[in-house]
Amino acid sequence: MKSLGIPFSALVSVIFGLMILSFPLGAYVVFNSNIEDGVRFDFPINGFDFFPAGIGFEIPIQFELGDVFIGLWGVFVILFSIAMFGPKTNFLKALSSIMSEGKYESKSNYLVSVIKWFAILIVVSGIIDFIQESVGITTQPPQQSDSLIQFFEITAAPISEEIGFRVMLIGIPLFAIYSHRASMILFFKSLWHPTQTLHIYETKKALILIVVVGIFFGAAHIISGEPWSLGKFAQATASGIIIGWVYFKHGFVSAILVHWSTNYFIFSYVNFLAEINEITVKNAFSHSLTNSLEILFVMTGILSIVLIIVNYLNLKKEKKLEI
Repeated sequence: MKSLGIPFSALVSVIFGLMILSFPLGAYVVFNSNIEDGVRFDFPINGFDFFPAGIGFEIPIQFELGDVFIGLWGVFVILFSIAMFGPKTNFLKALSSIMSEGKYESKSNYLVSVIKWFAILIVVSGIIDFIQESVGITTQPPQQSDSLIQFFEITAAPISEEIGFRVMLIGIPLFAIYSHRASMILFFKSLWHPTQTLHIYETKKALILIVVVGIFFGAAHIISGEPWSLGKFAQATASGIIIGWVYFKHGFVSAILVHWSTNYFIFSYVNFLAEINEITVKNAFSHSLTNSLEILFVMTGILSIVLIIVNYLNLKKEKKLEI
């Protein structure tokens, strides 16, 4: 186990550094660049998309793109900081324990769990994409007139979608199923971190709920608003199930940051590459740096899956010895 802990910690540390760097890169993209000679940060937007209970609708408010972006950016900075220092130990101590003792406590630090599940999500999405392309199913994003508007929308999506899908469709039903007393404090604490707050004696109902909401999450990507092509359904469903599990086991902070990683984190680099190389965002996805990042994420995801399997087998062995 210790032999796996050292490379795992090294890969997680690199991704951690890249995540921190993505904050100034994303701000640069919005406020100091003009991607594809399109709109700028002062572009007026007339509505904000929200997804209560997974049903999308537009809140009719007027604002400038840059103003709301910096507000969202600030929220992610706060959540990222919370993830670095909790819930039991800080990020560096958690990695040190993994390297020195070969032990990985999944609930010791939010950010380690975020990076692990983000990388696993990338691996699963890649496998689905490979299988679908081999049978002629392609995944096409919705048509977007400007890349900066697209970057703003994918930055906002983790907050609106995690509240609408995970908190409202998983968190509230979990409270109804597993809570044995009515309390507003308990209610909001359970929405923040279900397994830490509620006495969940069996997970079968929770797993069924997570899968159903994941399927609903996948369907929403191809039937509502500006839909993706049909190929997005399986990919989004798998992502919804993974993020739903992360929300269930590790709480709202971890779930929203896994979603943030697949959206803002990746696209901050892609848009930055498009800007400095004067190429389209589509072409930036084929850039050598983007390919290198993908290899890094896949390696981390595969190692994370191996660690989960090893941890499961060790736990099973310990239970047999106790018997």
